[in-house]
Amino acid sequence: MRDGFQPFFASGVRQATLFPMRIGIHCSTSGALVNAAIKANELGANCFQIFSSSPRMWRAAMPPQEQIRELKQYRDEQGLEPLVVHDSYLINLAAPDDVIRAKSIAAFRGELERAMAMGAEYLVMHPGSARDQPVDVGIANIVRSLEVASRELKTSGITLLFENTAGAGATIGRTMQELKTLRDLAQPVVPFPIGYCLDTCHLYASGYDVSTEEGLNQTVETAQSLLGLEMIPVIHANDSKGAFASRLDRHANIGEGHIGLEGFRRILNHPKLRDKAFVLETPVDEPGDDQRNVDALKSLCRKSRITTRTSS
Repeated sequence: MRDGFQPFFASGVRQATLFPMRIGIHCSTSGALVNAAIKANELGANCFQIFSSSPRMWRAAMPPQEQIRELKQYRDEQGLEPLVVHDSYLINLAAPDDVIRAKSIAAFRGELERAMAMGAEYLVMHPGSARDQPVDVGIANIVRSLEVASRELKTSGITLLFENTAGAGATIGRTMQELKTLRDLAQPVVPFPIGYCLDTCHLYASGYDVSTEEGLNQTVETAQSLLGLEMIPVIHANDSKGAFASRLDRHANIGEGHIGLEGFRRILNHPKLRDKAFVLETPVDEPGDDQRNVDALKSLCRKSRITTRTSS
């Protein structure tokens, strides 16, 4: 293992549900934190993702302790693990503007504190946008920002995951090499382990063709050689409304985008990916879309008729 990083499935976590893979979905915490866990369970998911506060507001308070206790108890009873927290859309630790970057640092500190208080295993973050700066300057800003945000932070059980991006504009993380460079520089200056979260829509839109058998195998081989597959505990399972290499970040329901049902069948049944937590971030355009997407992933996991050739 690298730098003390512990993959989720090597940690001895109890898996209470009968479904052999970890299939999850992003759920709303409206009303109470535990409502997201209840919704995930009702949908048939065995892991889930949340926002720890409104993703479109800078200021956020720590959830009430009673809500945190309810969430932890329900998760333990139902075997809902891992819990993934996604950071706010407003945060941009790469920002060239000093004011925006300072607000982002403060907001990200809050994300870390809330995720740890909730007992989340992972905090996923978008690396951010360099705007009109070179990528290397943006990466340097992220590293410095992470160092400041985590200063004197007493960490417990949280792993930060850098998410790949679709590559629009000056966003950082379009390539796996950018993600690797970011982690190589950031890991030595923070007190918690860092890994990666790969988004299937973002992979496809940024130029990794996960829709075909050959393209998927090439993508997995690249991830293995550059990132280390053990460093990727979570995969965001989203179909893509955008065409291949379009850099368009538009999620589609499973089977309704360019990756397609057969593409996801190969992804879910790939022998080197089956131990990952697949978490949906698909749209709910019509009532029941969330249920249909969970059911689709679980159905594709069971239908492993196709064989996927992999190199050793």
